Amino acid sequence: MPSDVMKVRDGSSRFDVAAVRAVIERLFLSTGMSAEMSSDVTDCLLGADMIGHSTHGLAIAPWYMDEIRNGEMQLGEHIETISDRGACLAWNGRRLPGAWLVNRAIDAALERVSRYGVVTVTIAEGHHTGALATYLPRLTDKGLMVLLACSGPASQGVAPYGGTVGLFTPNPLSAGIPTHKDPILLDISCSITTIKHSGQLAQAGKSYPGEWALDSDGRPSTDPQVLSHGGTLMPIGGLDHGHKGYAMALLVEALTQGLCGVGRKDHLSGIVMNTFLQVIDPAALGGSANYLDETTWLMDACHNTPPRPGIDEVRVPGDRARTRMREAQERGVYLNKSIVEGLSPYVAEIGESFPRSL
Repeated sequence: MPSDVMKVRDGSSRFDVAAVRAVIERLFLSTGMSAEMSSDVTDCLLGADMIGHSTHGLAIAPWYMDEIRNGEMQLGEHIETISDRGACLAWNGRRLPGAWLVNRAIDAALERVSRYGVVTVTIAEGHHTGALATYLPRLTDKGLMVLLACSGPASQGVAPYGGTVGLFTPNPLSAGIPTHKDPILLDISCSITTIKHSGQLAQAGKSYPGEWALDSDGRPSTDPQVLSHGGTLMPIGGLDHGHKGYAMALLVEALTQGLCGVGRKDHLSGIVMNTFLQVIDPAALGGSANYLDETTWLMDACHNTPPRPGIDEVRVPGDRARTRMREAQERGVYLNKSIVEGLSPYVAEIGESFPRSL
């Protein structure tokens, strides 16, 4: 079935990207955000919708507005430097918008990576970062490899494998791998799904397609409502191989909690995010040409692998997101009716209306 038909059936319509970006930027500017901060936050949220990560797209813009109004998301643009050793930089983000903080970390890495080869930046106590995949092209477009991970030290929704009490967040880990062609872009969570997606399913009265959660007694469940009653998300691998997702969660915890210097042991509260960014210049190691030759060969080998029955083609991470991004740029971004309805009252407060669908 054509994608447009599917989208119409789920209540989505296409909207002009430039028009949506303009009104959302003005909305955030009305809160006191600087032009740079508003642009970064808007690009992150809108970019998530453009690549199909709607759980981290404009659906959460009203929540951002509320977080600003209640003082949980700060707008002062002052980052506290904890440590600076040139190739290693540690910040405290002071609950500033995560999109702005991550982009400033990328700026710092770009300024230093030609000198050091590898630059690592940690950000403690920032606010929500959004979809990590939206940041990667800034670096892969320059032929740089990037690792980016985050976790919430004040939130728990994923239990250690074999346990029943939440300890971790979904702990996303992303990576950007440049090639001679399009980059390979990874953005995966340590849990089978995310808390935000679970909330959206619960609100819509829908179930998980499989046993993705445990109830408070540790019994597998397809009901996202169990998360509101002491249940937890299962790590990647579920009941059979959840130790793999659990191990990945521990790695992300060490990168984002341990290396940030402020973490779960400090019993933080509210919406707070710790972030790990590492940028690698292939020229400082095996050489850029060799690196790109290898990554391109690997990507081509994956694409050229004969698909199994029922699969049209073998993809690499980032293929689908890139297709959606280009389609959104050319034909408009898909936004669900509920997203527009949720944003409209906030947009009306600044004397505007949300753009009409195409």
